[in-house]
Amino acid sequence: MATAPKEAENAIGLEEIHMERQEPPKGQKTFTVEEAVETIGFGKFHIALFLIMGSTGVAEAMEIMLIAVVSPLIRCEWQLQDWQVALVTTMVFFGYMVFSIVLGLLADRYGRWKILLLSFLWAAYFSLLTSFAPSYVWFVFLRAMVGGGVSGHAQGLIIKTEFLPTKYRGYMLPLSQVFWLAGSLLIIGLASVVNPTIGWRWLIRIASIPGILLILVFKFIPESARYNVSTGNVAAALATLRRIAKMNGAAMPEGVLREPAKERRGRFKDLMHPKYLRTTLQIWIIWLGIAFAYYGVILASAELLERDLVCGSVAPPVQDPGDDSEESRSPCHCHLFGSAAYQTMLISTVGEIALNPLNILGINFLGRRLSLCITMGCTALFFLLLNICTSSAGMTGFLFMLRALVSANFNTIYIYTAEVYPTTMRALGMGTSGSLCRVGAMVAPFISQVLMSASFIGALCLFSSVCVVCAISAFTLPIETKGRALQVCI
Repeated sequence: MATAPKEAENAIGLEEIHMERQEPPKGQKTFTVEEAVETIGFGKFHIALFLIMGSTGVAEAMEIMLIAVVSPLIRCEWQLQDWQVALVTTMVFFGYMVFSIVLGLLADRYGRWKILLLSFLWAAYFSLLTSFAPSYVWFVFLRAMVGGGVSGHAQGLIIKTEFLPTKYRGYMLPLSQVFWLAGSLLIIGLASVVNPTIGWRWLIRIASIPGILLILVFKFIPESARYNVSTGNVAAALATLRRIAKMNGAAMPEGVLREPAKERRGRFKDLMHPKYLRTTLQIWIIWLGIAFAYYGVILASAELLERDLVCGSVAPPVQDPGDDSEESRSPCHCHLFGSAAYQTMLISTVGEIALNPLNILGINFLGRRLSLCITMGCTALFFLLLNICTSSAGMTGFLFMLRALVSANFNTIYIYTAEVYPTTMRALGMGTSGSLCRVGAMVAPFISQVLMSASFIGALCLFSSVCVVCAISAFTLPIETKGRALQVCI
């Protein structure tokens, strides 16, 4: 077997190699990227891929969860009302929604690797700028820009999906949740130390460090071989597959890599193709509902801790009539998290991995659709259970289970969406789904931080109802992707 050219060893160079497509001699064996990935199997390359691309979840979690732990401080610093605090989170996800579609289109046209690198540079730059925000308006604008950059991190999941053999996807992709959990725990732990001492601006600067460090190791991950083949860049795809086989100590399939180039890539109307129309619409509903529930739980947790809304007690503490301070006259309450509040946030966040083993079993044995239906139904139930009058420990337990369930929902829908669409529209499918996901995330703050103050049971019933709708949509999805090879084209 001829060795790949020296420049093909570089991940960036792999994208630039093009080979004129010629018909293979009659009778010569050929193989596809899918067959090569299955033949090479799982090995050292995939472990490195899992660690590097999985770590994108650490950076993403820190940037997204940051708002939950700085909200009390910016509320006090700029004397914000409830709707203004909620608007910060909404604008972060607005930026995510807009850029998710744009970056998904660009990734299908120009490559997953380039867009992933661009998104990390973008997010790190604007995150650092946020720490110098002179006013509330600037803070909102800059965090929206951070949300736009973070939206491109989904390309890391797509790269992992396109390199993993079929039987490993249902196990390795859910394990990526460990990285999101690590990022969430890290930002809460840092906030408990940094916020009371040197302030939220330094917390933002420290939180941007993991994203900057990850940029330095991206060169070790190549562009997706499936993407290269879909653009006709067969030489780059072959060089990548040989490199993976060498790292894994495995043999390449016999014959010549042969897969026709797909000239039309990343077209929005392909999502509306009759073969995928129903699937696309139901996926969008599920993504929207899952994000609504997920960020609803996170923000409701912060609101419960900040205001002590246990047993539905929403009455604000009685102020001393003689207290004439600015804070007492302000329409905005100013109540910072204490050590007990941070501890409760840490415990409930650990819940995100509590059901991971059961989630993995469900995904691989029950299938993606039924597993998602069950976890969404349980999420609806636990939202209603939050209304039960209980102790702080009981409330922590309910929040723990809710975080576990909403995390399992995200695991499953990420896997399903990455598997159900073909290579020519996979990034766009993830991008548009991510945008609808952020619509749910944009609405969640106004339910968790505004409506919940007015009607606790009303907010919980709304969250529960949305989860029921998602459970029905998941059960009726027309395609099951369990054990199904990744499709190349429509």
